Amino acid sequence: MKPKQLRSLAIGLTLAAFLVACDDDSSPSGPGNGGGDGGGNGGDVTNCDPGVLCEDLLESRTLYADTVYKLSGFIKVANGATLTIEPGTRIVGDFDIPGSSLFVLRGAKIMAEGTATAPIVFTSERPVGQRRPGDWGGVIIVGNGITNRGAPTYIEGTGTSDINPLVDYSGGNDNDDDSGVLRYVRIEFAGFPTAPNEELNSLTMAAVGRGTTIEYVQVLLGLDDSFEWFGGAVDGRYLISYESADDHLDASEGFVGRVQHAIAFQSVQPEPRPGLAGGAASDPQGIENDGCWAENCNAGDANRSASEPYTVPVFANFTLIGPPAGVWDSSSGNIGMMLRRGTGGLYVNGVVARYQREGTPAAGVSFRGDQTNERYEQGFFDIRNIYFTENDQIFQDGPEPGSGEGAQYSLVLASHALEDGTVPTAQLFRAFPVNTVGVSADAFDWRPAAGSPIATGGLTDFSVLSPQLRQAAEGFVTPTPYRGAADPDGPAWWEGWTYYAHN
Repeated sequence: MKPKQLRSLAIGLTLAAFLVACDDDSSPSGPGNGGGDGGGNGGDVTNCDPGVLCEDLLESRTLYADTVYKLSGFIKVANGATLTIEPGTRIVGDFDIPGSSLFVLRGAKIMAEGTATAPIVFTSERPVGQRRPGDWGGVIIVGNGITNRGAPTYIEGTGTSDINPLVDYSGGNDNDDDSGVLRYVRIEFAGFPTAPNEELNSLTMAAVGRGTTIEYVQVLLGLDDSFEWFGGAVDGRYLISYESADDHLDASEGFVGRVQHAIAFQSVQPEPRPGLAGGAASDPQGIENDGCWAENCNAGDANRSASEPYTVPVFANFTLIGPPAGVWDSSSGNIGMMLRRGTGGLYVNGVVARYQREGTPAAGVSFRGDQTNERYEQGFFDIRNIYFTENDQIFQDGPEPGSGEGAQYSLVLASHALEDGTVPTAQLFRAFPVNTVGVSADAFDWRPAAGSPIATGGLTDFSVLSPQLRQAAEGFVTPTPYRGAADPDGPAWWEGWTYYAHN
C-alpha cells in the first residue's frame, strides 16, 4: 500500500474508449442451457449477452458452474443484492475493458462458496502462456466496518472515468457487519493501475466486518497487493499469495481482524500486461501494515499515525518467503514485515525467510516509527516466536529511535523467541521448488520437513501476551506448538484447490 491520494474525476487514464456494446436483443438462457441465466438474474432480460456481466447487479442472482462468465466493466453488486456463485464456477475479466472488476458494495453480499475439489476461479480471459498480472482488476468488498479515517474515503483506483466512479467506504459503524463468504476461491492475474499510483488490488477488503467469512482464498500473480484490508474487522484463515507484484498482505486504517495460516511466496519479479500506467512495485513486502497515512486520518494530517482506532491485527502461523537473491533488487523493498506509521498488532508463530537485496541491506522486520513503538509500549504491538533464515538481518537498521516516522526499533531476540536460524529456506519444508519454471501447485508442501526447526518453537501459551493482544486473538486464533502456516501432523490444506503458473 502506498499513500492514498484523493483524486478528481478527471484522472489521466480514460477507460470509456474500451467499452464494448452489449446486445440489447439477447435474453438469458434457462437452467441446463449455458448456466441457468448467464448472470443468475432469475430470468429477467438484461442488456448483456448471456454469460456476460456488463451491468450493475441490483437484484440477487446466481452464477452457475456450467457457464464461463465474463466480467465486463466495473460491475457493482449493490442495493442489498446477494451474488451467489456455485462451486466450480469460472469468471474471467474482460481484457478489452482494462480493469474490469467486481465490487460488492456496502449492504450487498457475495456468497462464493467453492469446495476443495471445485474452487471458484476469477482469472484472466487470455490463454495459458499469455496471461499477465493486470489482465483485469480484481474483487473489491466494501462493508460497514469501522476505519480511522473520516469522510470521504475512496477506494484507490476508482474515480478514473464515467464507468469507474468513486467508491466511498467511510462512515461505517459495525465491525460485526456481514458481506458474505469467500471460501475456496482463487483470484488470478488481477490487480490493475487505473492511473499512476492508483491501483486496484486482487482482493480489497474495505471496512469489511467480522461477520464475513474469508477462508481458503488464493491470489496468484496480482499486479498490486494480493490481500489488502482497510479498517474493519474481518478474519481470515488459510490464505495464499503466490508471486505478488507488490505486497502479499497489507493492512491499515484501523484494521483489527485476525489472520491465521497464511503463505506468501515469491520467486520471480512479475511482468505485467503491456501498456499499463504502472508496473511491479519498487518496494514489495511480505506484510506491510500501517496505522493511518492518508488524507482524512482521524488524528489530522500533522499526526496521522496516531489516529484511532489503532490498526491492531493478529497475524499468526504465517510463512513469508522473499525472492531469491538478484531476482528483484530494489533500494527500499524486500522486507519480510514492514510495520510502520503507528500500526500495532500481534505477529506470532511465523517463518520469515530469504529477504535480501543488493546495496542497502533488507531485513526480516522493519519496526519503524516512533508511533509504532508507542503501540508497543502501550501493549498493542508484539512480535513473538518467529523463525528467521536467509535474511540480510532480522531488524532493519536506520535512523535512531525518537527521530520520527523513519526511526528504526528492535526487540531483544531471546525474550521474544525470535530465532536467527541457519537452516536454508528450501530445507524447512517437505517440498520446496528452488526453480519454479514449469512447476505446478503440487510442487509445494508447506508442512515442516523431518527434523525441521519450525516443527516446534511455537507460542502455546498466550497468557504471556499483554491483555490487549490476548483479547485481540481471543475467539479466533489457536496457539500452536509449531511455527509457520502448516501443522507438521496436519493436512496439506492447500492441496487440490490452489494453482501455480508463471503465465
